[in-house]
Amino acid sequence: MSSTTTSGVVDSNSFLHHPYTRTVLPFVNGGLAGMTATTVIQPIDMVKVRLQLAGEGAKTGPRPSPIQITREIISSGKVLDLYTGLSAGLLRQAVYTTARLGFFDTFMDSLKRSAKSKGKTIGFKERALSGLTAGGLAAMVGNPADLALIRMQSDGLKPLAQRANYTGVVDALGRIAKSEGVGALWAGAFPTVVRAMALNFGQLAFFSEAKMQLKAHTRLPAQAQTLTASAIAGFFASFFSLPFDFVKTRLQKQQKGADGKVPYSSMADCFRKVAKEEGLLRFYRGFGTYYVRIAPHA
Repeated sequence: MSSTTTSGVVDSNSFLHHPYTRTVLPFVNGGLAGMTATTVIQPIDMVKVRLQLAGEGAKTGPRPSPIQITREIISSGKVLDLYTGLSAGLLRQAVYTTARLGFFDTFMDSLKRSAKSKGKTIGFKERALSGLTAGGLAAMVGNPADLALIRMQSDGLKPLAQRANYTGVVDALGRIAKSEGVGALWAGAFPTVVRAMALNFGQLAFFSEAKMQLKAHTRLPAQAQTLTASAIAGFFASFFSLPFDFVKTRLQKQQKGADGKVPYSSMADCFRKVAKEEGLLRFYRGFGTYYVRIAPHA
């Protein structure tokens, strides 16, 4: 019995330490963690998107609060409407977070081996470069799911007769590809990539720096230092990435009108028009909601 148990443990350990398993595990763990987080924060993300789309094209448009947006969504449907687009959000995380963390761990392992062979250690520069590259690549791969999420969350803003009423992410992706072309699934890809890189930069740079400063100048316990550093990193990550998240939402939501044209022709055009028609501060509308969504990930 003892030998069987020992053998079973050995077999289990050898499986977990197999090179292929060790390569795949970062991707699986990252995806599961991201999907769990998405399930929790989906209502916050829904409110964030509605805030970004409120008063589009008008400087004096409505200025709803997160509470008002939440009440409107619930009063016009039901509480579960806050989870509209959850299937797209889960797919996005399954793809984006899995790829981001997987790429990051793979890059870091490669850099560590290279540094070790030269008798050196990797520093902040290498970690930052790995994080930025991993975030950008993963954002490009996950853009179709991101676009489907925005379309599903913004669908309720349209008149009843114009709503697509997507039944899920597969339905959304299929119908968008069929009516607008496969290339449309990558609409807003550039600001999505820049947003991911800005987000990763804010998280990596300011978390490390904040934790180092807190350790050197405060007597906070280790756990409090980590939480405080996360809050600080979350603020700067939100500050750097929110304008790109805003533009991404506008570009991914837009569809051709009766004249065959879309409101924004590019990321730069969106930045220019929003700044001119709605004011520069519009890019930071919903900052508090966005921060609550981002900070836990920092």
